[in-house]
Amino acid sequence: MTGFPSAFGAEPEGVWAAPGRVNLIGEHTDYNEGLVLPIALSQTVRAAARRRDDGRIRLRSAQQDSRVVDLTAGDLRPGGITGWAAYPAGVVWALVEAGHLVGGADLHFDSDVPAGAGLSSSAALECATAAVYNDLYDLGLTPEGLASIAHRAENAFVGVPCGVMDQTASACSAAGTALLLDTRSMARRHVPFDPTAHGLDLLVLDTRVRHDLTDGAYAELRAGCEHAAELLGLRALRDLTTDDITTDITTTGDPAVDGRRSVLSRLPAALQPLVRHVVTENERVIEAVAILEEGVLPRLGPILTAGHASLRDDLRISCPETDLAVATAVEAGALGARMTGGGFGGSVIALVPAHRTAAVTEAVTAAFRAARHRAPFAFTAATSAGAHRIR
Repeated sequence: MTGFPSAFGAEPEGVWAAPGRVNLIGEHTDYNEGLVLPIALSQTVRAAARRRDDGRIRLRSAQQDSRVVDLTAGDLRPGGITGWAAYPAGVVWALVEAGHLVGGADLHFDSDVPAGAGLSSSAALECATAAVYNDLYDLGLTPEGLASIAHRAENAFVGVPCGVMDQTASACSAAGTALLLDTRSMARRHVPFDPTAHGLDLLVLDTRVRHDLTDGAYAELRAGCEHAAELLGLRALRDLTTDDITTDITTTGDPAVDGRRSVLSRLPAALQPLVRHVVTENERVIEAVAILEEGVLPRLGPILTAGHASLRDDLRISCPETDLAVATAVEAGALGARMTGGGFGGSVIALVPAHRTAAVTEAVTAAFRAARHRAPFAFTAATSAGAHRIR
């Protein structure tokens, strides 16, 4: 990476990379101890680095201004750093807090993961930093360990109460697969995912609508889900099934069934849609995994579209641009589409027959132009491995 010598006056000891991610299905389920199904993207955050013996952490990003952020490991405190540098600084803080003996480093970052697009650029930045420190200081962390440190950094240092999906996808994924992750047990399984073999593309449409998840909206959703679980006497909403949220017919004549009510009736009206989304989204993950394992990928399309409807109507985290992209993509020939990521903007994914990919892209671009939205940025997703050393 050419930026390192110009910033720090020497060659790096190595270069590491960590991918962004697209979540196929399983949105806002990870902090409810539920199921998720992401893939790691070929777009990565790359970090060139070398050790320092003076405890200083010097950070530079090719995507930001040329200023070097100069910090000291012993002075790092949650909330003390703002902007992009908080993410790598938070990783160093989390390592120190976990008892790892680490020192300073010079790090130069370069990225082709679109920031703010719902593709986990922050998790990729964190996992790249964790991979750097793991190798430079011989920490012996497993991929799961890297994800845990990165997750701690984002939760406790940056202040975003996200679940563990993004960091786990960035650290633990494998090329050619989707990652089925049970966020309660942390059990994970690689599920084959190769749209090209089925004549399909997974099209990513970045709407370029940006939303900062540190502004409180994401935290409010998580708090609402946790409050609903508390009111129902549950550890997490993961413990509910679709039967629990369905009102039974009350005229069967069976006393054991008659009069049984959905658990939703025990909750304030504002919390009911959150519960409904989490329960049905977990079911969509289970169904999607079965489809991938059976090798009938076209059947994944309607699941994506149903997932978007739930995000739009129950969680209410969509926006006009993502709704337009989904509707237009399906009308133009996509088998299904949905917004992906934390919400309030970001990207849409569409499962598209490969011969229709250009037409779908053109249709969404034209629809955005007609609605006077910014032109979307489109690319076809390719899977990749998790965080690793390049050289």
